[in-house]
Amino acid sequence: MTSDALRVGATRLSPVELRARVEAWPGAVGVGQLVPLRSSDPVETVVAALAVRARGGVPAIGDSRWSESHWSELEALVASASVPAQAAWATFSSGSTGAPRVILRDAASWSRSFPEVTRLMSLTPNDAVLLPSPLVSSLSMFSIAHVLDAGATIVLPTGSTVMAADCVEATVLHGTPSALDNVLDLIDAGARTRLRFALIGGASLDPALRARAGNAGIQVASYYGAAELSFVAVDTDGVGLRAFAGVELDVRDGELWSRSAYAALGYLPGEIGSFRTDSDGWSTVGDLADISADGILTLRGRRDGAILTAGATVVPEDVEAVLRTLDGVKNSVVFGAPHPRLGSWVCAVIEPDDLSSPPTAATLRAACRDRLGVAQVPRRWYVSGDLPRTASGKVARSQIARDAQSERMPRLA
Repeated sequence: MTSDALRVGATRLSPVELRARVEAWPGAVGVGQLVPLRSSDPVETVVAALAVRARGGVPAIGDSRWSESHWSELEALVASASVPAQAAWATFSSGSTGAPRVILRDAASWSRSFPEVTRLMSLTPNDAVLLPSPLVSSLSMFSIAHVLDAGATIVLPTGSTVMAADCVEATVLHGTPSALDNVLDLIDAGARTRLRFALIGGASLDPALRARAGNAGIQVASYYGAAELSFVAVDTDGVGLRAFAGVELDVRDGELWSRSAYAALGYLPGEIGSFRTDSDGWSTVGDLADISADGILTLRGRRDGAILTAGATVVPEDVEAVLRTLDGVKNSVVFGAPHPRLGSWVCAVIEPDDLSSPPTAATLRAACRDRLGVAQVPRRWYVSGDLPRTASGKVARSQIARDAQSERMPRLA
């Protein structure tokens, strides 16, 4: 049996030591209080989140990469919010400074899935689970709760990306396709590892990446889910996604709905997002899908055009609203372009105030960092003197995305 509950680089905390750190955490927390937390120290962040939970509060972990102004606005929103009595966990979903979203869930909505996730991983107390995603991610916070429940060891990277030293003692990986790709690159470069299994979510898994992991001796199960829904469907053998244990699936007018005990409670009061429920317990986040006669689920994108990038969901309208406030930008359209590791990456087309002197991509990126979350900042920028519009006068989103990706619109340097 492993002697550690948490490993981050040279820091190793046994279950007793982790418990002592949690009990000694100095913060004051009221029962049911929503508590915003953020630190560049992952050990400090985990200890604080567990301490808030132990005292009956609801931790909400922010991203240490967010600007101070962005975090201050989110912190103020969270600190003043009232939450349902049954709330136990809160995670930030993508949203602009003006419209942040906090997803609330009770403890059971995660813990009910623990036995099935443990079975998928064949997880035992001898295992060490590497969690490469930032702690702001619901994937990471779910995993921390799950791994501690299973009596295994949490392994967190020492930096923003996984390094060879992080892989040495890990036996299981829970992360995104991009994280798996990075780990396989390290293995190819000579990194030592005991990895035997990878549970991959957050974006579609390329069959070639699954095969590459298999060649490295790593068994892979991929899954589809959402921060609001948790686990929805799983693919254990590369044949296709099927309903996760305890989940019912239905397609209504092309839109995927699921019913399970894993769904979140909802957003903070007054917040509006893609998560919808009906009176019979069915939920959706607006993903389009087909289900074959033999139960294989095929995803077709988002009805609202949301972009799934490296495990984060980015709503184009949220980003566009911020871009339109930037100096030199008259209008904008945001879309997702396919990316082999991230699923998609965020791209933006701007209509500048002055086509002869548009802002540079570097200027736009710098301005966005103070107003948007990390995942929301566009990776590629294009410029159009007059955004194409439909007959009804709406911006022609599909045409704009096609024109940009086919380079019929110039890239901003």
